[in-house]
Amino acid sequence: MNEQSETIVVGVDGSESSVAALRYAARLAHLLDAPLEAVTTWVYPPYVDYALLGDWSPEEHARTALDEAVAAAFGGEPPDRLTTTTLPGSAADALIGASRNAQMLVLGSRGHGGFAGLLLGSVSNACAAHAHCPVLIVRADTARPDEESASERRAGAAPA
Repeated sequence: MNEQSETIVVGVDGSESSVAALRYAARLAHLLDAPLEAVTTWVYPPYVDYALLGDWSPEEHARTALDEAVAAAFGGEPPDRLTTTTLPGSAADALIGASRNAQMLVLGSRGHGGFAGLLLGSVSNACAAHAHCPVLIVRADTARPDEESASERRAGAAPA
């Protein structure tokens, strides 16, 4: 069995949920003093005449989307120990592979997939079932890990 690294891996597809997961993972990485790796994936579109694509590159498109998600999450101040990676292949397969060498895999609950309204996306579901490390699934409306929830604030303010 491979020893897991201290890295926290976060899957990013540019969706609101994945940007929230990136922010959450950054806070966890800071609190745990761990490096953070943001991962996105790319594939060639199926059933396309590649000659029609011209100079378009799915890998470059993925890299741009990842850079934009990092900017959306952190503005001009990304965490010091953040690395970004683009991997070929399906998101679920690539993230499950990346989980082999991670202490945690962080994902948004819903990505850019096709079925709005589902509580858990197919990539999140597959990773939760097959990852090689703990998986944390973050909803877009989830508070940061260092923030008290409204119920915790009310409980703390209640008379003893």
